[in-house]
Amino acid sequence: LQRMLSIAVEVDRSPTCSSHRIADEIFPFILNIPLRSQREALLNTMESQLLRCRLLELLFQHSCDVPSTSSMSLEKILYFLSHCSVLLHFEDKTATWQRWDEMLQYLSLLLLSYQRVIQAFPLAEHLQSSLSDRMDFMVQKAKPRLQESDITTNWDIQLKMEDFISRMQEVLGQPFPPQIQEKLFLLR
Repeated sequence: LQRMLSIAVEVDRSPTCSSHRIADEIFPFILNIPLRSQREALLNTMESQLLRCRLLELLFQHSCDVPSTSSMSLEKILYFLSHCSVLLHFEDKTATWQRWDEMLQYLSLLLLSYQRVIQAFPLAEHLQSSLSDRMDFMVQKAKPRLQESDITTNWDIQLKMEDFISRMQEVLGQPFPPQIQEKLFLLR
């Protein structure tokens, strides 16, 4: 399945459009996966970083009261950090801290996927061209060019993290479980 999805993203002349269409089709099914382990298995084994990035973006958009209209960027990931709520609500007996733990896992995965997409497609316009056309860019080893929305200061990141941690403290209290502390450290 993962190989087929990866090929499907690349078949079209525009991988961005393909990933958006495929993610829009898959997303409702992800919302209905009842077990975290199954959701993580699907997302962690995804071969297409672009598709995984888009699916995670949709997941976080779904968890925000006011979805962001900006394109995927570091700024948007920071927006998710400030505005998302606990992601999926099922009727199981999952503890609240485990839902926050899952959200932190997906935030880290989104950041990693986005970073890999930027490295694989250094210029945004590369995502609008076919794989065969992109081979020339890869051979030339084009350096990543950051979008304006990818440029942020350490201070901005620190403020967003502190805000996020204070929201978690309101819900979970102190001290955080070790899994949460580890994921916060990795996310920072």
